[in-house]
Amino acid sequence: MLPENLLHHVRRIEITTRKVVDDVLSGQYRSHFKGQGVQFSEHRPYVPGDDVRHINWNASARTRDPLIKKYDEERELTVFLIVDVSASAAFGSSQKLKSEMAAEMGGVLACAASHTGDRVGVLTFSGQVEKIVPPKKGRPHVLRIIRDLLTSTSTVPGTDLAGALDSAGRLMKQRGVIFVLSDFIAKDYSVQLKRLARKHDVVAILLADEREKLIPEIGQILLFDPETGKECWVDTSSYAFKKWFKEFQTEYEARTRDALKGSKVELLKILTQEDYGEAVVRFFQARARRK
Repeated sequence: MLPENLLHHVRRIEITTRKVVDDVLSGQYRSHFKGQGVQFSEHRPYVPGDDVRHINWNASARTRDPLIKKYDEERELTVFLIVDVSASAAFGSSQKLKSEMAAEMGGVLACAASHTGDRVGVLTFSGQVEKIVPPKKGRPHVLRIIRDLLTSTSTVPGTDLAGALDSAGRLMKQRGVIFVLSDFIAKDYSVQLKRLARKHDVVAILLADEREKLIPEIGQILLFDPETGKECWVDTSSYAFKKWFKEFQTEYEARTRDALKGSKVELLKILTQEDYGEAVVRFFQARARRK
C-alpha cells in the first residue's frame, strides 16, 4: 500500500496534468506527433501519375503487372520518457523541486499520449539506469508512471545521461517520440543523443531553477555537491569564485546548446518557478513556426 500523502500527491498531479492536457495540450500534441510515420499496408496496381519510386519491382515481376506500395499513416505511437532522477534533481528554491517538476511534466506527457491512444513508457536514471517501465496504455498506467517518477531516487552517484540514451535506443525498436527530462548537468552524451535522434523524434526538456545561476555575495559558505557528496568552503564575495562560477555556467550552457544543436534536438526549457502549461504552449507554437 502507498502512503496516503503519496496517493494524495499522485491524484493531485493527475488532476492537474489532465486539465493541462484537456485545456492546451491535446490538440497540440496530436498535430505535432501523431501520424508522423507510415507503415506498409498493401499493393495496388500502378496507374499513370503514380510516383515510380513507389513501385515494388520484385512483386511486379511475380505478377507481371506494375504494383505500387500503399502506405497507411501510423496512428499509434510509442512515447518514451527518459527522466533524470540524479541527486541534482532534488533542488528547488521555490515551491517545487526539479524532481517534482519532472514528475508533473512526465504526467502531462503520459496523459497526452494516453489521451490519443498511444503507449507510453519510462526510463529513470542517475549514475545508472534506475528503473524501466515498459510502454503501455490506459489511466492506471499513467498513474503508475506518476507514482514511479515521484518515488524514484538515485542509488548511484553521478548522471550517466549517455548510458540512459543508449539504453532507450536499445529498448525502442520502432520509431517513436522520446522526451528527455533532465537538467543536462552531464558530460559526453552528444554522440548517444545524435544516434537516438537519427531514428526518433527527440525533444529535450531542460528542467532548471533560476537560483542555480545566482549565488548571493554573503561571504564564506559551505557548498555541497549532491552528485559527488563533496563539500567545499568558498568565499562568494571573492573575484576568483565569481570568475570560476561564471566560467562554469558558460561552459555548461555551451555544452548543452552544442549537443542539442548537433543532434537537431528541439529544446523546451522549464523553470521550477514558472507555469509549465504556458511554457509547453509557447514551445508548440514555436515548433509550428519552425515546421
